[in-house]
Amino acid sequence: MKTMNAFGFTQHLPIQDPNSLVTFTEPIPTPTGHDLLVKIIATSVNPVDVGVRGHGRGTLKNPKVIGWDAYGTVTEVGPNVTLFNTGDKVFYAGSFIRPSTDSEYQLVDERIVGHAPTKLSAAEIAAMPLTSLTAWEALFERLGIDRTAVSENKGRTILMINGSGGVGSIATQLAHLAGLTVIASASRPETIKWTKQNGADFTVNHHKNLVTEVRNLKFHYVDYILNLNDLDGHWNEIAELINPEGAVAAITENRRGIDLQKLTKKAASFHWEWMYTKSYYHTADMVSQHQILDQVAKLLDAGTIHSTVTKVLKPINATNLKEAHRLVETNHMIGKVVISNQ
Repeated sequence: MKTMNAFGFTQHLPIQDPNSLVTFTEPIPTPTGHDLLVKIIATSVNPVDVGVRGHGRGTLKNPKVIGWDAYGTVTEVGPNVTLFNTGDKVFYAGSFIRPSTDSEYQLVDERIVGHAPTKLSAAEIAAMPLTSLTAWEALFERLGIDRTAVSENKGRTILMINGSGGVGSIATQLAHLAGLTVIASASRPETIKWTKQNGADFTVNHHKNLVTEVRNLKFHYVDYILNLNDLDGHWNEIAELINPEGAVAAITENRRGIDLQKLTKKAASFHWEWMYTKSYYHTADMVSQHQILDQVAKLLDAGTIHSTVTKVLKPINATNLKEAHRLVETNHMIGKVVISNQ
């Protein structure tokens, strides 16, 4: 039986603890059904990795492998695979309910996998799947923005709360590409510069009152709001700033109950975005993630949008994964951190 190295945890420990992420050996899995067996070339760390690793209780019997971004090569395919062939270069974010990308090989359903860009480095590619899927679904599926109606969107405004993080960095680019006026929140000179490089028309400081900040820009309301950080802390500002009949989407869970009645008189809508929903429930539109990633790859290769990687660690091992977790935990990361074997 052939084996591989994987990196995971059995206890929810601080990242400084030597056992917070450990190297272990397990059999290389065999693809069935729609599965691809992918040899991982590069992966990245997202806030969800930090949350799953750090939050929880008890000791697991077997190590849990996390990681939800990958660039790699298809080495074997299941009997029902129709979208890919052995040797194809692919990128994807994977599923929340299967072993993930922090390993030498991984099984992933072809319906949530895209053909990788061909003109980018391994690190540039691996930075993009999870955040691109999240941003795309939030903007064009949850908020219902028509990405092709550029002229119509010219008169509409979106507020991105946390514009310099992983999702904000690509969501700003996509919203700008769709023709929207983008107001992105950023609080430091370097994050302000970064959000403007990604297409933000205006910036506001999320450490200040966002209502005041936005209205100082001469916008009384905004048509869309995408909340990417601290929903509890910003909820009252969101409810005040959203346009009547506007739409709000959020990717961060609230710790307290949010008062949706604050949206009642405005007839505004609220939407959750969770990138894993389609693979978690095997929804009828699960293959849309394959289609989205293929479109993202074309936009990246054309230079229409750019990768948001800002930090690369080599090679993929427990030490570098821990360092990537540590960087994400600072909450000061701009863009994405990638761990790569190339």
